[in-house]
Amino acid sequence: MAEEIPSIIHHVSVGTNNYEAATAFYDKVLATIGVGRIFDIPGVAVAYGKQFPEFWVQKPADGQPADTANGVHFGFIAPSKDAVKAFYAAAIEAGGSDDGEPGPRPDYGPDYYGAFVRDLDGHKIEAAIVTGVP
Repeated sequence: MAEEIPSIIHHVSVGTNNYEAATAFYDKVLATIGVGRIFDIPGVAVAYGKQFPEFWVQKPADGQPADTANGVHFGFIAPSKDAVKAFYAAAIEAGGSDDGEPGPRPDYGPDYYGAFVRDLDGHKIEAAIVTGVP
């Protein structure tokens, strides 16, 4: 029997219009929550994760410009409130834009604490601690 993988998603991918800038952004931002490069196809795609390549940043496969989807965002698990704050600060410092400063989100649950930013291509990303999640 195969080993149980602790994730429900094989992977997600975001397209970028500036590969070098986007991968430098994610190298810096994801490091704050203990995530690093797992797989690299130089100049084409980078996969990030802790054990598995779960979040990919890549040039669009069809050669067309990358764009964002309204209502789509990617949430990353942070180990602490300090890590959420570091994620947010690193993203802003690396050229991302604010989409919700670190803080409690009582609409998402009594213990939910997260932060939202837009990456260099406009993709919405989040870091949140996981406690008391229904």
